[in-house]
Amino acid sequence: MSAAVDFAPGGFRYMPGVFQYSGGVAAQPGFRIERVRFAVPVPLERGFARIEAMLREAGRPTTAFCACELHSPAPFTEAGFKSFNEAYCGTLERWGLYKAGINPVARSNTCPEVTPPSSPSFHAFCYTVPAVDPVASFVVAGSGEAPEGKGNYRDHIIARGDVSAAGLRTKARWVLAEMERRMAALGGAWSDTTAAQVYTVFDMHSFVADELARRGAMRHGLTWHFNRPPVVELDYEMDCRRILVERVVA
Repeated sequence: MSAAVDFAPGGFRYMPGVFQYSGGVAAQPGFRIERVRFAVPVPLERGFARIEAMLREAGRPTTAFCACELHSPAPFTEAGFKSFNEAYCGTLERWGLYKAGINPVARSNTCPEVTPPSSPSFHAFCYTVPAVDPVASFVVAGSGEAPEGKGNYRDHIIARGDVSAAGLRTKARWVLAEMERRMAALGGAWSDTTAAQVYTVFDMHSFVADELARRGAMRHGLTWHFNRPPVVELDYEMDCRRILVERVVA
């Protein structure tokens, strides 16, 4: 398990991941993480501009931007995903977040099956603010059913192509274990979470009770997005968080 690394300019620590995102983030002492969801997804470039303006209004630097949730039109090919991530990381580099292949920002990027956006868009984002209360907050980045950092997804997908009840259960077990691994690196567990989200277009009812509810992943219910993961052939993704202050903006 990778140890969390401090990112002092942002007031958070992060679990090292791949170049496009970290495995998750947690607020440093003296800070908390807040989440903002857009009522309607905002296209990427305009979203970055709006987020920068909101951070400025809140008196926070761009380095306080610590996590986001994106919606894309459809799953990417491996090459397309790499190209998109390189462009996305360009803004993070200008913001003082991304440097030399190291990215502290957590992320989920999924693809609505019904009424998708016409281009990659922000659904939500998180940032740190100073706080005197000692309550911990964290965000675990989205993970599909394939280990990160292997050079490609296709050759490492868990139960690749198997969307039967048994195949989906196998995928879910792997992803749940990855959520737990990432939370542990940030000092958290299911008992700490305030929200969990699943992204799949397949029927998961056969394992919801045994695999999600019984291990505590549904302690505050479950948000099911009828979305696909961001890369072709991935079928199941999750993320989770502990955030006590959230709001929606038009």
